Amino acid sequence: MTRPEPPVLVIGEALTDILCGPDGSRGARPGGSPANVALGLARLDHLVRLATRVGQDDNGRALLRHLLGSGVQLTDGSVVPGPSPTATAMLDEHGSATYTFDLHWDIAPSTLELVPGHLHTGSIATALSPGAPRVAAAVRAARTVSTVSYDPNLRPSLLGGAEAERPRVEAFVAASDVVKASQEDLAWLYPRRRPEEVAAGWAAAGPSLVVLTRGSASTGVFWRAGRCEVLVPAVPVVDTVGAGDAFMAGLLSGLLAAGLLGGLSAGTDATPRTRLRAATATRRLDATVAAALARANLVAALTCGRPGADPPTLAELAAHQAAVLP
Repeated sequence: MTRPEPPVLVIGEALTDILCGPDGSRGARPGGSPANVALGLARLDHLVRLATRVGQDDNGRALLRHLLGSGVQLTDGSVVPGPSPTATAMLDEHGSATYTFDLHWDIAPSTLELVPGHLHTGSIATALSPGAPRVAAAVRAARTVSTVSYDPNLRPSLLGGAEAERPRVEAFVAASDVVKASQEDLAWLYPRRRPEEVAAGWAAAGPSLVVLTRGSASTGVFWRAGRCEVLVPAVPVVDTVGAGDAFMAGLLSGLLAAGLLGGLSAGTDATPRTRLRAATATRRLDATVAAALARANLVAALTCGRPGADPPTLAELAAHQAAVLP
């Protein structure tokens, strides 16, 4: 595969997931929603820079080995003195996780000067001050030169009420070309509306593509001219940690490979943004978008088959696809 140039820029938190099992077991693994997306893209052979905040402690050094070892590049100012953030994930008997957090979030001011090919952000990075306003400014700046994607990945324990959070989320949605949200995100944010209604409204008013994930149930796909359901492959689940992030990485990978995301060339009509809009201008789901969704579902499924946020490499993805072909 040809790597996209210039590289993808992901802005957001990297942290250590402390996994607590229903049997009392306890372990630590690198995580953080945007960092997981960056990791997933790098393992799928995309050039990725991550603007984050990693401390100079044992957890931070483990995070750096994890990210750099898979090819993620950290932007200047991402490593800072002090402890690295943590998220404690309580796993139930089905492998589903609920989280509590210990972190401080900010980014280096120089992040706003970076020019990405595609920018992705979401989760805590877009919600927690003092870093969130800088992330919003980076998205506004990037919007003029590149495509943008966003995953709310809401963490209610860190947030105000849904009514207070809604305008912030909607501003990021309006600035994005691609949005992924979970059923849980939208049920919390809009308790009186069906998640499908919200996703359809977002697609009609802003992004070219909105994807609604529902765990093992079918994935809802919404675009300006239509909507459809995409089946999720049935796989044995070890846990669901990082599954949504793996889905996001797989989706972005497929769209990047199809030329539907990337930098915007001045004076050029056939930019990735215009190609993505053209692909979502008919009632039938475009084949390139369908292929990207299939990649997203497979990447997420393979991640669920092993513990923690451990997305597959491009070689592992290809090997699995070859094994299931007749």
